[in-house]
Amino acid sequence: MAPWLQLLSLLGLLPGAAAAPAQPRAASAQAWVPPSPELRAPALFALEMFNRGRAAGTRVVLGAVRGRVHRVGQGSLYSLEATLMEPPCNDPTVCQLPVSKKTLLCSFEVLDELGKHVLLRKDCGLVDTKVPGAERAQAAGEPKSAFTQGSGTISSLSQPRLDNRNETFSPVFSLLNEDPLPQDLAVKMASIFRNFVITYNRTYESKEEAQWRLSVFVHNMVRAQKIQALDRGTAQYGVTKFSDLTEEEFRTTYLNPLLREPGKKMKQAKSVGDLAPPEWDWRSKGAVTKVKDQGMCGSCWAFSVTGNVEGQWFLNQGTLLSLSEQELLDCDKIDKACMGGLPSSAYSAIKNLGGLETEDDYSYRGHMQACNFSPEKAKVYINDSVELSQNEQKLAAWLAKRGPISVAINAFGMQFYRHGISRPLRPLCSPWLIDHAVLLVGYGNRSDVPFWAIKNSWGTDWGEKGYYYLHRGSGACGVNTMASSAVGD
Repeated sequence: MAPWLQLLSLLGLLPGAAAAPAQPRAASAQAWVPPSPELRAPALFALEMFNRGRAAGTRVVLGAVRGRVHRVGQGSLYSLEATLMEPPCNDPTVCQLPVSKKTLLCSFEVLDELGKHVLLRKDCGLVDTKVPGAERAQAAGEPKSAFTQGSGTISSLSQPRLDNRNETFSPVFSLLNEDPLPQDLAVKMASIFRNFVITYNRTYESKEEAQWRLSVFVHNMVRAQKIQALDRGTAQYGVTKFSDLTEEEFRTTYLNPLLREPGKKMKQAKSVGDLAPPEWDWRSKGAVTKVKDQGMCGSCWAFSVTGNVEGQWFLNQGTLLSLSEQELLDCDKIDKACMGGLPSSAYSAIKNLGGLETEDDYSYRGHMQACNFSPEKAKVYINDSVELSQNEQKLAAWLAKRGPISVAINAFGMQFYRHGISRPLRPLCSPWLIDHAVLLVGYGNRSDVPFWAIKNSWGTDWGEKGYYYLHRGSGACGVNTMASSAVGD
C-alpha cells in the first residue's frame, strides 16, 4: 500500500471527498455573484441553450454565476456554475398541476472562438435544501453533476442515463460526498508533498502558491483514495505528476471535451469476423512508436490518430515512422488544436492535405502555429477512414488483424492512475462523457482479468511507462463508443 494510503487508513478517514481548496489569488472568482462582464456573454448563451424549446411559462432565468476562463489559441473555454430559477408553473396549457418555484444548480462548459459560442456541457440538478452543503437532489431531466466546483469540490463526474436499472447509485455518490478534512492531515502529508516536488521538479511562484498547491495535493490524495476504494479492477491510484492540479485545471489542460460532439460520419468498417486470438500486442510486432507527450495541450485527438496511421502504414508498407501531430494542430482547420478535436475530422484533414510529414521534419511544439506543411515532405498517405463496431469481441478481432485502433474514453481516475487494470464503477465513468482520445495497441488477461492495452500521450513518467490498462468486455469508460481507423493503400 502506498504511504499516503497507509496514513489515511491510520487516520481513520471515512470515504468522502474533501472540499477543493480555493486559490487565494482567485478567491473572488468563486463567490456567488451576478455574472461579471467577462462571464455574462457565455452565461447568457448557456441560458439560451437551456431554454431552447421550452414553453414561455417554463423558461428559467439566470441567478448567480461563478466560473473560470481558460484561454488557448484563438478562443476561450469557460467553466461556469450557475443557479437557474424556474417560475411557478400555473398555466394549465403548459403544466398539469401548479408547482412551487424551483432552483437549479447547473454546470456549463462554453467554448468561445472568434465571438462564436458553442455549448460543450450542460449538467443540471435541483437544489436540495434537505441535505446540508450538498446543493443537489433529483436530476432535472439532464445528467446530474455529482460534485460542486470552486468551493464545492470534485466536478464533472456526472450521473448518466443508464440502461441497466439494477445499478444502485445512492451508495456510490454518498461515498464521494463532501466531508471535512482533518486539519493535521496537511502537516502529516508535507513530507510526501516535498518528495513529489523533488520527483517532478516543481517550482512555484511564491510561498502562498506553494501552500495552495499543498492543499490541492492533500485534497487530491483523498480523491485518489475514494477512486481506489470504488475501483473493481486491479488498478492502483496515488501520486502522479498531476497531483498538484485541481480537477478543473487537469480537465481543461489535458482533456478534450469536443469528443462529446457529433463528428463527421464515417463508413462502417467491414467485419473481419468475431474470432480473435486470446491475446495480442502490436508493440511486440513493431507497429507502435514510442510513447509521446502532448504537454499542456488538449491535443490527444492528434496523437490518437497519428498512432493509428503509424500502425496502418507499418502493416501496409512494412516501415514504422513517427508521424507529426504538430501538422494536425497547425493545418487541420476543422479541429481546435489544443482546445480539442475529433479523430473523424483529423482523418479528413490528412487526406485533404495530402499526407503526414514525419516527427523529425515537422516536430511537436505543443501549441498552434502557422501551417508549415510541405506536400513534398509528406511520407505517409491515407485513402479514407472507417468507424468500427462497438462490440468488443469484434474490436479485438479487428485489432489483431488490422492494427492499432483510435478510441476515445472517459478519463475518470486517470489523473491519479499508476498501474494495474482500471475498472471504475459505471456511474462514475459514463460512456456518454468521453473526453480523451487514446490508442488501443493490444489486449489480453492478467490473472484472469481481461484488459485493453492503451497507449496514452502523457509521457513515459505517467502510468505503466506511458500505458494505461482498462477492463475489457464491459464497455468500461466508453472505450468501445468511438473506435475508428484510417484506411491506407
